[in-house]
Amino acid sequence: MADVEAKSTHRRTVLEKELLQDHLALRRDEARRAKASEEQLRQRLQVLEAELEEARSEGKAIYAEMSRQCRALQKEMEIHSRKLEEEVTGLREQLETCQREAEAAQQEAERALGERDQTLAKLRAHVAHMEAKYEEILHPGPTLGQAESCQASVGRGCAETSRQVQGAAPPVWTQPPGFLKL
Repeated sequence: MADVEAKSTHRRTVLEKELLQDHLALRRDEARRAKASEEQLRQRLQVLEAELEEARSEGKAIYAEMSRQCRALQKEMEIHSRKLEEEVTGLREQLETCQREAEAAQQEAERALGERDQTLAKLRAHVAHMEAKYEEILHPGPTLGQAESCQASVGRGCAETSRQVQGAAPPVWTQPPGFLKL
């Protein structure tokens, strides 16, 4: 019995050994798969890190380019704004100058019109005075007796009657038109 027991123990030991060897083989396969998976993950991680670094570099490059363009646009806008401000200032100065010139021209025109009106008024008065003098020279006033008879008459008939009494002709100019000295 001891022999059966020894065989049985030996057999159990052999089975346990095989079982442990199978179990060890399974663990080795798992370790190999884990190592292969770890290597794949490490490679994938390296690829992702490289892509991330490339994306960061591209992002930085894009940001740098956009910042440069933004600064260039700001500078361009400042220059354009400055030019527009200078143009506005120049146009305001021109407007003020034109307004002053227009005001001066209007004042000069008003002064000239005033002078013209005064001159025309003086000329009209002078012409009227001259006409009156010519009328007086060409048609002397009625005598005292004629004046009394005119007062008795009514309206224009008196003047016509006094001319007819005197036998005077209609007015005749002794100088050509436009020959009056003012």
